[in-house]
Amino acid sequence: MDRRIRCVEDVLSVLDGLFTIDAAWWDRFYADRSRPVPFFAAEPDESLVSYLERGLVTPGRALDVGCGAGRNALYLAAEGFTVEGVDLSSEAIAWAEDRAREAGATVDFRCQNAFSVTGTYDLIYDSGCFHHLPPHRRISYLQLLDRALAPGGHLALTCFTTEEGSSRPDADFYRNPVLGGGVGYEPDDLRWIFADLAEVEIRRMRADTPHFGVDFLWTALFRKRPEA
Repeated sequence: MDRRIRCVEDVLSVLDGLFTIDAAWWDRFYADRSRPVPFFAAEPDESLVSYLERGLVTPGRALDVGCGAGRNALYLAAEGFTVEGVDLSSEAIAWAEDRAREAGATVDFRCQNAFSVTGTYDLIYDSGCFHHLPPHRRISYLQLLDRALAPGGHLALTCFTTEEGSSRPDADFYRNPVLGGGVGYEPDDLRWIFADLAEVEIRRMRADTPHFGVDFLWTALFRKRPEA
């Protein structure tokens, strides 16, 4: 007999067990650094560069959620941010630390679940983590924002469109718990999920750029209201 549910987090953990993508899966993904994976390139997201160039986001304390090999965290550090990068994959963190040493950059990279982070940040940046979460973990994601994003701070993320990610209804993931490549979203989905934040911009990522960009991703910028 197994009785493990006593609170909401217990329910979320049980639901986690339905899905197969975990830290070990991501370690295998990052183990071969020579694989032709577009976001293995050492270029920041074009959208992140654009936010800074237009003054929509200014230097402060930043958290890179699902930082992978550190390309965006290193860019933020070079632009004057104090940066922490977290990822479930120890392989990804090792690669990010290697890149930081090569660049002479200071970034606090940690192999850690982002939902356990306790700091406060002016910018929470997410390049491709959100769309790999099963639907029930949006609850944890919003709790992270409520706890860790400073009033007036920004959430910036990139996530799959429904053309690239799955367009299945949320309930269907629990009948057949396979996320595939990830969950696809429409702009109105993002507006609804992040309704407590003020929308700054939602658009498709640009592909015609010297930085990282593909047109099957949405790029979205939200601001936490100062009174929040």
